[in-house]
Amino acid sequence: MTRVALIDDHESVRLGLAAALERAGDEVVFTGAGVAEYLAWRKASKAAPADVVLLDLTLGDGTTVTENVVCLAGESSVIIHSVADRPAAVREALAAGAVGVVSKASPLDDVLGAVRTAALGEPLNNVEWASAVEGDRAFADAQLSAREREVLRLYAAGLPLKIVADRLGVAYSTAKENITRVRMKYIEVGRPAPTKVDLLRRAMEDGIVDASAES
Repeated sequence: MTRVALIDDHESVRLGLAAALERAGDEVVFTGAGVAEYLAWRKASKAAPADVVLLDLTLGDGTTVTENVVCLAGESSVIIHSVADRPAAVREALAAGAVGVVSKASPLDDVLGAVRTAALGEPLNNVEWASAVEGDRAFADAQLSAREREVLRLYAAGLPLKIVADRLGVAYSTAKENITRVRMKYIEVGRPAPTKVDLLRRAMEDGIVDASAES
């Protein structure tokens, strides 16, 4: 059972999502209008963080998408649930650590599917996510070398680093150093990738790994 938090300043949206999620067998542990409210609830109840947080892109409390995602993404998988008509803000959310975007115009089954995917620790790949990244080369350009791209392609697609090294005919230490440099370059452009799942998402964003690849 996935524990889900809903943060949206429209009560009707929260009520509809909560009903659908509970029908699907998920546990809605929190619904509220802001991240501060969620954090206060957690502190007061000593509750564990939700597995997945469905977060509205723009809340009515003056907070920014970056600060909201950063507050949540360290402990939960954050899905932006938005009309997705502001690509720059969506890109900002993805750069801050959100796992993907689901449009408020999407069928409920798509939202439920996104929650399932995020609960498994996997990045989302959908039209809203792709359109937010498409055409924004500043977002996608970490200036990786050809060798770094090749190491990332194999490693992010699921191969152990030792196998990557063997396949490329390099030492394990060389492959490891390449991955370290890749992570540093993504940090430098504001797109950190501390885990292998994060590296897969970056590789998908940059067209290094096909969008159908699995972690």
